[in-house]
Amino acid sequence: MNKKTIGILATVVILVCAAVFGGIYLTRNLGKSEKTISKENAGKRLSKMVEKIDPKTSKPVKSPIEYDSSENEAAELPDIDTCPVGVKATTDLYAEIYSSPEKAGTGTDGWLCEMAEEFNKAGHQVNGKPVSIQIRKVNSGQALDYIATGKAVPEGFAPSSMLWVNMLNARGTNTETISERLVGNVAGILLSEKTYNQIVEKYGSVDLKAITEATEAGEFSMGYTNPFASSAGLNFLICTLQRYDLGNPLSDTAVQGFQKFQKNVPFVSLTTMQMRDAAENGSLDGFIMEYQSYANDTILSKNYKFTPYGYRHDNPLVSVAGASQEKKDILNLFAQHCAAEKSKKRATEYGFNQMDDYLCEYGDISGDVLTAAQKLYKTNKDSGRPVIGVFVTDVSGSMGGEPLKALQTSLINSMKYINTENYIGLVSYSDDVTIEVPIKQFNMEQQTYFKGAVENLYASGGTATFDGICVAMNMINELMEQYPDAKPMLFVLSDGETNTGYNLNDIRDVLTGLKIPVYTIGYNADLAALESISSVNEAASIDASTDDVVYQLKILFNANM
Repeated sequence: MNKKTIGILATVVILVCAAVFGGIYLTRNLGKSEKTISKENAGKRLSKMVEKIDPKTSKPVKSPIEYDSSENEAAELPDIDTCPVGVKATTDLYAEIYSSPEKAGTGTDGWLCEMAEEFNKAGHQVNGKPVSIQIRKVNSGQALDYIATGKAVPEGFAPSSMLWVNMLNARGTNTETISERLVGNVAGILLSEKTYNQIVEKYGSVDLKAITEATEAGEFSMGYTNPFASSAGLNFLICTLQRYDLGNPLSDTAVQGFQKFQKNVPFVSLTTMQMRDAAENGSLDGFIMEYQSYANDTILSKNYKFTPYGYRHDNPLVSVAGASQEKKDILNLFAQHCAAEKSKKRATEYGFNQMDDYLCEYGDISGDVLTAAQKLYKTNKDSGRPVIGVFVTDVSGSMGGEPLKALQTSLINSMKYINTENYIGLVSYSDDVTIEVPIKQFNMEQQTYFKGAVENLYASGGTATFDGICVAMNMINELMEQYPDAKPMLFVLSDGETNTGYNLNDIRDVLTGLKIPVYTIGYNADLAALESISSVNEAASIDASTDDVVYQLKILFNANM
């Protein structure tokens, strides 16, 4: 029996080994990942799909470009009511504060709102009259635009850092400091433990200099947020420029250094969430975030190391030009309430007031230099690599009326934020797909064709979203053969789900293989459907109501185009 059992076991082992090694042999050509295989075959598969779609080509129509030299920024901004009020005033005499989201939200992001609610219940008076505070949550960059243009002006401004205050002063709106620090915070670079250790091993320590050098060398993938809207992004931009030339961050030396660094940055994200998703998907080894947000995210604080950089984010409070003395007195009373020990204790519980020993190594920076740095970023962010982009516009029946008008207005008004060195095309879709404008360099002539095509869009029929995406990707893929170093991008402007043609599962491998990010802009849309498209290659999905889509596209194009 023993010999028989041993013989059976030996036979089983031989058969298992044969199956295993035979399987390895038979699948030896599958050693590449599915992603790699789809990249090799994506172009061929896409061509076949486009042949089946059989897109039409529209007759070109020109429309003259009318440039407004004043660039009416106020008109581009949405109504201030699109920015939510976190705490309403409870008295006739009150001061409104525009505050950055990390302290004007809810939960651990709601510290300033809680302070305002307490203040409003405390019965404070100015000149014998009861007073209160109103808090409105507005991103620091957008708040700057509201105030500087005069579109909507509060009595108080509480951005994340003084950088925005400096820029506001430089744009002609004087401010008066009520408090240099309502609550302490710092910006930092998050690195995976593996990346952190690699940088320490090669450079001796982890700081901004080591991180930029490692990025230049292509040793890891770094990401940051849009410096036109994000406090951490603006901070990172100016500090990176100063790292190359401390005396003059706008010099040729600084620009050349920034270009080398930027060449190895996969993308600049519109939101922290987009950047975090990219890190979780393995596209980024490092990214930026404020410490308070990092400390309140158990997953991030467990898996990433935080290295502070640049100017502190101590959330100053300033009064804005035009505020009466009574309103300033209200702001001063509120600042005193925020400085009380009880208030500071709660701030600490919410993740603020940490790393107070961190000091910025850079000196004060003027608002003029910061504004110039943003313009420098806009023209140098692609390091000589043009963007090849196609706009894919939904002209199905459901887009009729206000949504299509908003789409047309937003595209035409936002054209001036696209660099003329880029290559731009336009596709429309309903039941069928039409190439409205073939891809060409976005010079004055191409702009007239683009504007003419947009003005002549009309709505009817079904929604073949993915057919439109396929045609646009094929246009980009063909031109990429001529400009292999270009950055491909695709922008889908739509109001809902697909109801005809291909679906996402049909083209997911092609999308992944070609690595073309698809930014989606939803017009009163089914956002979940659009987000599923953008998430494939770590692009952003924007919820753009008809009131704020112009401003949203301006931010998107400043960051990417």
